[in-house]
Amino acid sequence: MSRKAGAVALIAVAGVSLTSIPAAANGATARQPAVTGAGVQAPTAPGSARLPSGLSALSWMVADADTGSVLAAKSPHRKLAPASTLKTLFAVTVLPKFSAGTVRRVSSADLAGIGAGSSVVGVQQGRRYTVGDLWRGVFLRSGNDAVHVLAAMNGGWRTTAEEMQENARKLGARDTTVKSPDGYDAPGQVSSAHDLTVFARAGLANEDFARYCATPRATFPAAGGTTQIENTNRLLVGSHGMSRYPGLIGVKNGYTSKAGNTLIAAARRNGRTLLVTVLNPQSKEYNAVYKEAGALLDWGFRTAGTAQPVGTLHAVRAAHDGGGPMRPVAADVTGTEARDGSPGRATLALGAGGAGLAALGLGALLTRLRQARARGGRSGGTA
Repeated sequence: MSRKAGAVALIAVAGVSLTSIPAAANGATARQPAVTGAGVQAPTAPGSARLPSGLSALSWMVADADTGSVLAAKSPHRKLAPASTLKTLFAVTVLPKFSAGTVRRVSSADLAGIGAGSSVVGVQQGRRYTVGDLWRGVFLRSGNDAVHVLAAMNGGWRTTAEEMQENARKLGARDTTVKSPDGYDAPGQVSSAHDLTVFARAGLANEDFARYCATPRATFPAAGGTTQIENTNRLLVGSHGMSRYPGLIGVKNGYTSKAGNTLIAAARRNGRTLLVTVLNPQSKEYNAVYKEAGALLDWGFRTAGTAQPVGTLHAVRAAHDGGGPMRPVAADVTGTEARDGSPGRATLALGAGGAGLAALGLGALLTRLRQARARGGRSGGTA
């Protein structure tokens, strides 16, 4: 796929911004506020479920991935170091560009500049890897070595950071400044619970992203053959004292000394997909980031569909309805390794020149509007 075509496919899956929802069929415009402000924002109507006790994260968000509704949040636009959760934006930017079967012989230049103490999957100079191998290294082991190789294929570290920054803006993610595509701490590099939720939502609309981030275990090339690698997301695999969270489908965890523990988690139950982003819990409790994310997912599934949202991840104004509900792709990964598919299959397509941005979840949003009117410890990897 050409770089231009890849960019078009990328924009097709990227569909959230702080603009109003496109006008409904009868000409009326449905508007909901973007979630803003500091402090905790949660439903206040009588009978609303109480938020979990003991939440210590500096920032967090609970959102419906299908509709873009924000169910609750704490300081969602607070700018914080993201650690490896920033790899979601890296994947949204680069994943559509290369076929999973493309082979790369790794050079010393590809691996230059990896930060001290980085999490790595074990990419070796002189060895050949498929792009699919490298993405499994990124998603499962948070491998900064794999990120560096993919970034080299994409035109280099600086080019990749610039493209990520541009795509963050197109997604309506205004809190994010990209300096290091792997999420490794760098001066000035920040994101927010809001923006990371946006990146994960965009990523889940891509079949390859959804499959990789939901893969618990896989094989990876190693000396003498292959080795087994396991996802560092403890809610996905059930490890280090955590049970596997029911219905979890990804997305990404991270840790650096500056960011603390960070996590974006997505889970699906009864046809509903929720996203929870948790940044830097202050609790000293082991596995705090996973426990707080799990508690927020539990709360979200109890609340979703009954409580009034506190805001919306607004859809980008689209040139057309994509022809039906647009939802995150269902990832069904029950074995140890997902099979590689074609690169970056976008859920929506753009017209010539990319003038119209197809909105993620737009069909579902419009359908619900019409129906309403009719009725009246530490994480495993270091970035």
